[in-house]
Amino acid sequence: MKYQILVRAEAEADIEESFDWYEDEVLGLGHEFLQALRLTLSLVSTNPLLFPVIHRQIRRAIVRRFPHAFFFLVRDETVIVTACVHHKRDPKVWKRRR
Repeated sequence: MKYQILVRAEAEADIEESFDWYEDEVLGLGHEFLQALRLTLSLVSTNPLLFPVIHRQIRRAIVRRFPHAFFFLVRDETVIVTACVHHKRDPKVWKRRR
């Protein structure tokens, strides 16, 4: 069973900000970042319960190759992505988003 993925607006903004930063650094790197995100979300949609709960009901999926992680909740058959942030960002950023 695949879970439906719902990416909240705040997480979309996180992704867009990171994409822009990577594209400014090296042309095409932002697209590689998006591909890594898609792969991670695909794994999450297959079995989100494999990923650890790190704060209350929030789970984390680390993105390969890039220092980012998805933070998400599982509700019934839906995965709700609340944030996609760089590892060095303040944890308060994703903890406030529930």
